[in-house]
Amino acid sequence: MINVDFSNIRLKLKQENDKTTVFDPIRKKWVVLTPEEHVRQYVIQYMIISMNYPASLLAVEKTIQVGTLNKRFDIVVYDREHRPWMLVECKAPEVPVTENTLHQLLNYQQRIQGIYWLLTNGHQIFCADARDTENIRWMDSLPQYDL
Repeated sequence: MINVDFSNIRLKLKQENDKTTVFDPIRKKWVVLTPEEHVRQYVIQYMIISMNYPASLLAVEKTIQVGTLNKRFDIVVYDREHRPWMLVECKAPEVPVTENTLHQLLNYQQRIQGIYWLLTNGHQIFCADARDTENIRWMDSLPQYDL
């Protein structure tokens, strides 16, 4: 498990029609602040501010075809050639990170083919280096974006 300090992250929040919304800098719009969205926005901000991942190379909540179903991934970070570099699956804080959540990420991975996987509920963060598919390595920190 990776320790990440979200304490310096400040989200842009506002009230709209009795709901709290958050500004998503990637989608460039206000979205309802659900528990999962809260985790997603902290991860996005951490990637951009603390890890210097290029915001222009992040995609959020895009539809992909998984088998015969349309699904939405949470976050994909691309390399400079616009190839998937990291696939991120976010869960609400009350959803434990289990084999079931890993299987959901792996279903998306079949389509996305990211080099790294990140799975989090905001409290638990796991990141894997999947370059060697025969020997997946769980990491103790997020990879640097130095592509």
